[in-house]
Amino acid sequence: MASSRSAPQPAFVLHQWDWSETSLILDLFTREQGRVAAVAKGAKRPYSQLRPVLMPFQRLLVLTTRPKADEHADILLLRSAEYAGAGAALPPSRLFPGFYLNELLMKLLARGDPHPALFDAYADALQALAVAPDEAPLRAFELLLLRETGVLPELSRTTTTQEVVQPARHYRLSGDSGLVVAAEEAAHLPGSLCLALQAALDADDRPALRRACQGGLPVLRVQLRALLHYHLGAPALRTRQLMLDVRRLLDASVPHST
Repeated sequence: MASSRSAPQPAFVLHQWDWSETSLILDLFTREQGRVAAVAKGAKRPYSQLRPVLMPFQRLLVLTTRPKADEHADILLLRSAEYAGAGAALPPSRLFPGFYLNELLMKLLARGDPHPALFDAYADALQALAVAPDEAPLRAFELLLLRETGVLPELSRTTTTQEVVQPARHYRLSGDSGLVVAAEEAAHLPGSLCLALQAALDADDRPALRRACQGGLPVLRVQLRALLHYHLGAPALRTRQLMLDVRRLLDASVPHST
C-alpha cells in the first residue's frame, strides 16, 4: 500500500459501505495512489460537510492518512474531501454506465497500484458519457483499461503468428490466444476497425478512440465482453445484470397490441 499523503490528491468515489451509524468506508480511485480504502468518520451525520461531497462521478480533492496506532493499516483515514471538478454531470439515463465503469475498476485494479493515465481516462470517459448518445465511451474505456492492466493484445498484428492485420479480414479477441483470425465474419472485428483502434491507442488520442469505436459498437461489445469476463473470471458484472433486469421490467410494463 502507498504511504500517507501530506497534500490533497485528485480522487473519485467508486463505492461506499456503511461502517457504523455515522461513518462510511469508501473505495476511492486516486490519481497518485490508485485504489485505496478509507474511513470517512461522521460522513453520515445530517450536518456533515462530507455528506454532499462523497458522491460518485464527482472529481474530488481528498487528503488521507494512516491511523497513528497502525502505520501498516490497509484502511486509511479520510481527513478532508472537497469538490474539485467542473463539467457536465451524468444524467439519470447514464448512471448505470457510470456504475459499470466503477465496477470494472474495482474488479480489475489491485489496491495501492497507481494508474495516473487510467485515472485521466476515467475522468474523460465520465465527461463523454454525460453527452454521448451511444456506447462509444464505454467501449473506449474498456480498451484503455485492458491495455493499462496489460491484457489487451496488440490490434495491428495477430498474437500467435505476428502477421500484420489485413483491413479486409476479420479477427476475434481470445483470452488465451490474443488477437486471432476469425473463421467467420459474424460478431468479429473487421481488420480496418482493429487498425483504427490501435492507431488511436498508440497516439493516446481518446476522442479518436471513441470515434473508431463508433464504427463497430455491436461487434466490439461482444468481443470486449468476452475478454473482460475471461480476465475477471466471472460470467457477469452486477451492474450489467441490473441493467438487463431493469430493461426487462420496462419492456414488461409496456402494453402490447394484439
